[in-house]
Amino acid sequence: MTDTHTEYSIQNPLNREPPIKTLVASFITPEDISYDRNHGPIPHLTADTHTVRIDGNIPSPLCLSIQQLRTEFPQHEVICALECAGNRRHAMRTLLKEVQGIDWGDAAVMNCQWKGPRLRDVLLRAGVTPDLNQGLYVAFSCYQVQCQEDDWFGSSVELKRCLDEDMDVILALEMNGSPLSPNHGYPVRVVLPGVAGARWVKWLDRITVQDHESSNFYQQHDYKILPPDAVDSASAEPYWGRLPAMCDMSINSVVGVPADGETVHLSDSGTVEVKGYAVPHGADGPVTTVQVSADGGEIWVDAEIEGSSTERKWCWVLWRARASVERGTGREVLSRAFDRGGNMQQGHPQWNLRGVGYNGYGRASDLTIV
Repeated sequence: MTDTHTEYSIQNPLNREPPIKTLVASFITPEDISYDRNHGPIPHLTADTHTVRIDGNIPSPLCLSIQQLRTEFPQHEVICALECAGNRRHAMRTLLKEVQGIDWGDAAVMNCQWKGPRLRDVLLRAGVTPDLNQGLYVAFSCYQVQCQEDDWFGSSVELKRCLDEDMDVILALEMNGSPLSPNHGYPVRVVLPGVAGARWVKWLDRITVQDHESSNFYQQHDYKILPPDAVDSASAEPYWGRLPAMCDMSINSVVGVPADGETVHLSDSGTVEVKGYAVPHGADGPVTTVQVSADGGEIWVDAEIEGSSTERKWCWVLWRARASVERGTGREVLSRAFDRGGNMQQGHPQWNLRGVGYNGYGRASDLTIV
């Protein structure tokens, strides 16, 4: 995961994920093993001069420095998972049908501790009140670098989400107790718990309250779950303007140990240790149960969820189980998750051209059990 002389550019952005075994070894994802997703080069900004403008359909537009965001508002902390909309695209590509996009495995996700002012508090200072809520959106923009498909990067979510304290939306200045790194949005980024990572704009410089979604390419022409008859770019074109942008991420679980193709020795009790992570659907967390099957889903056994997830609505959970797997080749272990909102992970989601939102059963395949 370390960089050695790589030059990142508009056409060669930094996109990488850690080994899945490394990822599931730690509840809080360390900076040095976190995934990276970019649509252009990484800007190197200075907190001393960077500002965030808040404007649009509001009574009192603002321009706030990083120092003001740090000192003039209460600082709120939230532990939550950040997941790429394309996480597990490789599974959709190989188990269902070919898709368009980076071939993400199961590790384009990170569980971190974020800290900064609530966006709600910033919007209230700008004169936003709940009665302004109806039909409005908050658009987040970064004009610092050009992207592959647009001159800037932007996203939006409904204003009501940003005003709801229970949604824990913050303008993060810190990750895991330290200032954000340039890779992860220094000096400030949006944190939208439960929402696809494409909406968590990094290097944030503008927040706009408006009566329509962001016009940015990545809000309007990507990160949407297209219907199955959109089989190529041409047949997808009519749908982009008619379908909603991805927002809440779906319930999901992944088997991190053992890895696909691994040779595993049975324990004295005739079982194999299985470990992984699970995330809830949107705001429906926490994950309450994870189950494992070693016979294709006929029999499921409950996994042990590490630690207490009671107060951790937005987090992933790490889990482990002992599975009875028969000796031989071509063996497979599956996982599925349940959350407080009653969502249950299914075998496969519907295929879509961009391969986003894959949340079929977690699986470790082609195992050799000896």
